[in-house]
This record gives sequence, C-alpha cells and structure tokens, in this order.
Amino acid sequence: MITTLKKQSRTVLLLLIPFLIVIFLFSIFIYFSVSNYSEKNFFKLLEARAYKVAKERLDEKITKSDPNSPEKLPHEKDFFIPIDNTLDIKEQVQKIGIPASFFELVINNKSAEFVSKKYLYKGIRYQSTSGDYIVITAAENYFQINQADNLIRTLLFAILASLILILYIALYFSKNIFKPISEITEQVKEISSENLHLRLNDSNRSDELNDLARTFNNMLDRIETSFETQNNFISNASHELRTPLTAIIGVADVVLTKPRTNEEYVETLKIILQEADKLDNKTKALLFLAQTGFNGKVQKFDKVRIDQLLWDVKENLESLNPKSKIYLDMDLLPENPMKLKVNGNTQLLHLALSNIISNGCKYSNFEMVTVSIGASDDFVYIVIKDNGIGIPENEIKYIYDPFFRATNTKNFEGYGIGLPLTRNIIRMHKGTLLVTSIENKGTTVQITLPIWQINKD
Repeated sequence: MITTLKKQSRTVLLLLIPFLIVIFLFSIFIYFSVSNYSEKNFFKLLEARAYKVAKERLDEKITKSDPNSPEKLPHEKDFFIPIDNTLDIKEQVQKIGIPASFFELVINNKSAEFVSKKYLYKGIRYQSTSGDYIVITAAENYFQINQADNLIRTLLFAILASLILILYIALYFSKNIFKPISEITEQVKEISSENLHLRLNDSNRSDELNDLARTFNNMLDRIETSFETQNNFISNASHELRTPLTAIIGVADVVLTKPRTNEEYVETLKIILQEADKLDNKTKALLFLAQTGFNGKVQKFDKVRIDQLLWDVKENLESLNPKSKIYLDMDLLPENPMKLKVNGNTQLLHLALSNIISNGCKYSNFEMVTVSIGASDDFVYIVIKDNGIGIPENEIKYIYDPFFRATNTKNFEGYGIGLPLTRNIIRMHKGTLLVTSIENKGTTVQITLPIWQINKD
C-alpha cells in the first residue's frame, strides 16, 4: 500500500511539475505580450498628441477641438524646444530628465521614444512656420498604473485555479491508473504452484493492461501445462518403470521361498529376462527422448529427400509386420525435386516417420494408412491419416507427455514414448507437428519441414 502511494505521489508530481512550468512560462509570455502591446499603443497616442499640440502651439492652425484628435493624456507634459544655435542639449537633459541620445535621435531620425519608471516620452521633429522644433509629449505609463497589477492578479488566480484543477485531475488519473495495477499485483500474489489454475481478470481495463493480463495468463497456461506434463511424466514414468521391477522382484521372492526344480528356475529366469527387456526398452526410449530434447547440434545433418525416405519407411514397416498396409499418395509431388529435400538427419527422420506411421497401422488394427506428400516454395508437407480408434477429445492435450497413453489404448502394446520423441525430432529439424483426432473415427498427423534451400547455410 505504501509503495502504491509513493508511485501515485510520483505520478502526481510528474504531472504537476511540467504543467506548472508550462503555465508559468505561458503567463510570463502573456504579461510581456500585453505590456509590449500596451506600450506600443500608448506611444502611438503620444505621437498623435505631440503632432496635435505642435500644430496648436506652433502653427496655431487648430482653432477648435477636433473630435478625432486624441484628448489630453493623464498627467501630460509637453515640451517645445527650438533647434537653433541656442539649443543646449545638456540643459534640456537636466530640465526634462531624459538622456541626450533621445534628442540626437529626434534630430537625426525625426522620432524617438523613452521609458522611465513613471512616464513614457515621445519626441518628434516638427517643421513649423516659425522654425524647426523638437516636440516632446510625456504622460504617465497607463499600463503600469492601471493594468499591470490587475493582469498579474488575474494570471496568479488563473495559475492557482489551474493548479487546483490539474491536482485534482492528476490525483484522479493516478488513482485510476494504479488501481487496476494494484488489483493485478494482488491477484498475482495469490498465484502459486498449488493454484496455477487461477487467472488474472483481463476485462474492464485499458487495452494495454488487458494485453498485459492476457500475456501473463498465456504464460500461466504454459507454466501450468509444464507442471501438468512434469507431474504426468513422474506419475507415468514411476508406474512404467516400477511395473517390470515389481514383477522381477516378486518372481524372485517367490522362487527363493523354497528350493525349486530346474524347470521352475528356467521359467523364472525367462520371466525375469522378459521384464528386464521391457525395463531396458523403456529406459533406452526415455534416454533417447531426453537426448532429442537438446538442440541437436551434435547430430549430423545433410540433404534428405523426403519421398525416398518415406519409401524406405514403408518397406521397413511392411517387412517388420506384413499386416501393415501403407499407401503413399504422390499426386501432389512438385515438379522440382529440390523442393522435396530438407536439411536433416536421415536416421532421426526415419525414426520419427516410422513412429507416426506404425502408430497409424497399430491403432487402426492394420487397416490402410494413407501418407500424402506435397511441397511449396518453402516447406515440405507430410500428412499421415488413419481410420483407427482415434484419441478422446479431453485427452489429446496430454499426447506429448512421456509415457502417457490414452484410455482407449489398453488393448494395444506401447510405452507412450513415440509421439513425444517424434515431436522432439521434428523440432530439431525446425519443423512443426500437428495432430487432430476424432475418437473412433481416426487420426490425422501433419508434419511440416522447411526445405533444404532455406537451411543450407
């Protein structure tokens, strides 16, 4: 809880600090923009007023008030200085209180401006009927006196109101942002190896948090599957390995209880040898399965032509068991034979294909098994289809667990090693293995392998 509050406080500060900096800089920009505009506008009024008073005083051309002429400005002061030999700029500087450069600008450029703490000065060079004059009109800085303080108060109020508003928004959003994260954290804390079935709620959240929850749930699915696989392996392996050992120990104990005839000893040794063979076969299969779980770099890979390999597998299986009926469908063979070559190990691929095809023969009571082969520009496809007993729908997820056998295979011999071993071999060849099955209707296995051109380097 404390950690969550700290995160919320950091989030609020991360939202507040940039906002305050932006609004402060924006307020400064507004203040100086308004000030600069007011100053320029006031100088225009001063200039218009200077020309008016110059005409009134020096030319006496205005005899009555012009409604379009600017009225007298607050605390206005007007100065008329002739430009002749008697002009003493230093004296005027001391008298008016403006710098000498101001007079030089008026004389040379016919216009000048000056800002003091209290007054704004506008000077023009005016050519009258009586001579050349410097006309200076000064008035109090209207912006500084009347508007600056009000603008500053307005900006401060706006900053304070904005600060309160953004604080509320920051607190609201930080709370709503961290609430679902806190919920996820609490849910994750409840998940352990004893309750891997629990999942995060992936609804009523933002898309990003939904993606996070779904990704985490997918990871839990894989972990749960791994745990189930491990538990099934331990259970099945324990049963499969202990069964022949129990038989060997039991037979030996019975024989040793009393003296036996030579025939009985021979029969006992045959039983022990038979069970020992089973144990040896299961152990070898298990070790080979473990070896194929590695990356296979120690295996020798070369170009293997899949159609030729399938013919070898067919001949080998039919010679081992004449009941086997295998039909090779070559209708989809590509015209380019290079598309049938893969980068692989002949012995391992032969074993993998033999496992799948022999399973099809065995579990279909040696009815016809169809093996189809095709290829694209990138992959070789092998589809093995039988019309056998199939796999129960609720058990198909366990078919890659070592020693697992479906409940409808009790009348068939087997160790439950072939399919996990085949999948490992196919993975070593960077291929995929897909099994679909309907109970009592048959099983279809699709093997996909990348062609040799893709992997030759």
